[in-house]
Amino acid sequence: MVNAEDITSRLERLRLEHRDLDVAISALAEAAMVDQLQLARLKKRKLRLRDEIAWCEDQLLPDIIA
Repeated sequence: MVNAEDITSRLERLRLEHRDLDVAISALAEAAMVDQLQLARLKKRKLRLRDEIAWCEDQLLPDIIA
């Protein structure tokens, strides 16, 4: 079982990497010669990070039984 403190620190690292990827994608997209393969890989990595962030956030929120 992973505790909330570990999940919180992981969440912060993931959010930071997600922001960094956003900057890298923007810079690459504005380049004169765009490497489409690298751009696609960065976008795919960003989507995986978003999924991991969502998982971490779900773990931190208590389950509410309706």
